[in-house]
Amino acid sequence: MIGASKWKQAQVTSPNPRTLGQEVKSDESERGCNGRKLKKVSSALTLLLLLEGGMFSSPAPPSGLLTKVFQYIDGHQEEFVQTLRDWVAVESDSVQPVPRLRREIFKMMDMAADKLRRLGASVDCVDMGTQQFPDGQNLPIPPIILAELGNDPKKPTVCFYGHLDVQPANKEDGWLSDPYTLTEVDGKLYGRGATDNKGPVLAWINAVSAFGALGQEPPVNVKFIIEGMEEAGSIALEEAVQRETDRFFSNVDYIVISDNLWLSRRKPALTYGTRGNSYFTVEVACRDQDFHSGTFGGILHEPMADLVALLGSLVDTSGQILIPGIYDSVAPVTEEERNMYEAIELDLREYRNSTQVKKFLFDTKEEILMHLWRYPSLSIHGIEGAFDEPGAKTVIPGRVVGKFSIRLVPHMNASMVEKQVKQYLEDTFSRRNSSNQMTVSMVLGIQPWIANIKDTQYVAAKQAIRTVFGIEPDMIRDGSTIPVAKIFQDIIQKSVMMLPLGAVDDGEHSQNEKINRWNYIEGSKLFAAFFLEMAKLH
Repeated sequence: MIGASKWKQAQVTSPNPRTLGQEVKSDESERGCNGRKLKKVSSALTLLLLLEGGMFSSPAPPSGLLTKVFQYIDGHQEEFVQTLRDWVAVESDSVQPVPRLRREIFKMMDMAADKLRRLGASVDCVDMGTQQFPDGQNLPIPPIILAELGNDPKKPTVCFYGHLDVQPANKEDGWLSDPYTLTEVDGKLYGRGATDNKGPVLAWINAVSAFGALGQEPPVNVKFIIEGMEEAGSIALEEAVQRETDRFFSNVDYIVISDNLWLSRRKPALTYGTRGNSYFTVEVACRDQDFHSGTFGGILHEPMADLVALLGSLVDTSGQILIPGIYDSVAPVTEEERNMYEAIELDLREYRNSTQVKKFLFDTKEEILMHLWRYPSLSIHGIEGAFDEPGAKTVIPGRVVGKFSIRLVPHMNASMVEKQVKQYLEDTFSRRNSSNQMTVSMVLGIQPWIANIKDTQYVAAKQAIRTVFGIEPDMIRDGSTIPVAKIFQDIIQKSVMMLPLGAVDDGEHSQNEKINRWNYIEGSKLFAAFFLEMAKLH
């Protein structure tokens, strides 16, 4: 393993101009981030069913080089699926702080580094030190891969961000197959990490390799930044980006992230914004010890009653946040934006049925999407210290902690939201005349991210989607929080775009996560077409 004491650049392999963008043939064993030999992962599983058919009318056929690239990708899709199978087989779970699983992440990073080197890329595996846990345990942080292929000053330089760690998964949790054995059923490739995020990372590599296999350099200079701790909060990523701003990122023109999903099962999308998140705890305490309700009930200001009243005062029955001033900084809806929402395809009945929700707070597609993406929302998540086990326990908790969060949108500021929340809860609590102590803390404050859809790479991506899928993409936002986009935008100050490949029903983080074979293979073509469009526009 790479040493864990300080930053260090691992083995660097310079690209060979004769094999730039090609997989370098070698009889030697694969070598990873630290140059050690790797055992190749194999699986006896064979493909079960045929490729899922196209979902749209056929687009106009591409010409010239792109046609050859598409033919190559089609002709090598079994190889691409097998590589995904090999990667899914690695249990690279970053959520559970277990030495065995941490070793699996290192193994996964080794495999990716070797894959990139065999394309002819130069690869640095940056040592990120160790992670210390409250129980005193120390675990090494997996290296961050920085890879580069091509350095032509006449070409644009596009950097792809991806991650190779995954959420925990066990067959006993409701998986229909072993989550770490890629299993194909009806054109769906089931396995942990298939869509989040190993499939999209490989799709980008597939696109690069197709040009090299045809004896062509990629139309753009390509860079990769790949981490192994995204599911655990991207530990050390921001530090790495800051350190490399004037080195690795100095000549980067554009950043592409493919770590989210389409709004539809069939229609591609481009994502241009995500919500931020301010996460709060509110503690109400009388004493550390609980009370017997028969002995003390009726003569106390009960902490649970205070807390429930506070949480119940945050939002009304229509979803409106009741904290004064919270909407003051929300960007007004423009006519252009309203038209974009109208153009998005969303079957409300199908959406409601798929979510198993009887009725939403809003009735129209536009209202639902705007309240998901471009208006703030407040959600109550739980209460710590309350009795929540089966049975009837007549206890009065002496101390309880409520947890809630506010999803932020442009142009809200997490620091201002923190002040507004604290002031409101203090005022509300004072009106209860309670003798208990209340403490409000913001434990997480992540700003929202928004992109300019008129940037060159958005224009190029839209054209690439037309070429591959024969349709205009949905222009969407994401209601969740993806900090990495804001990190890149703020630190590197270059255009950031989210170009998802997965369908809305891929089930990232859930049981039976999958990526459709069609999305994976056509997504590889999409990235190739995007390279060519970027070269034209640049």
